[in-house]
Amino acid sequence: MSYTNFNMRLDDNLRHRAWPVLEQYGLTPSQAVKMFFNQIAQTGKIPLSFDWADNRVLTARAQARLQQSAREFAAGEFERFDNLDELNQAMAEIARD
Repeated sequence: MSYTNFNMRLDDNLRHRAWPVLEQYGLTPSQAVKMFFNQIAQTGKIPLSFDWADNRVLTARAQARLQQSAREFAAGEFERFDNLDELNQAMAEIARD
């Protein structure tokens, strides 16, 4: 079996964040990359999720606001708008708060 050397550049910040995670799994960076390539070769797919919408994290303020809105909606406390302009104006006012 022949081997190929694989060199890559990696941002220092990314390296400092990723290495401890690999260490928690008992992996070296080389082992992790080999696992990644093996998974691609075995499945014919890249083993990553590119659905970033599901990975969004709300700020504490946004999460509190969302929970408050859910409670108000459940209690029937919501506002109706006659047209899109009124809705947009109300949303702009909320964004300024």
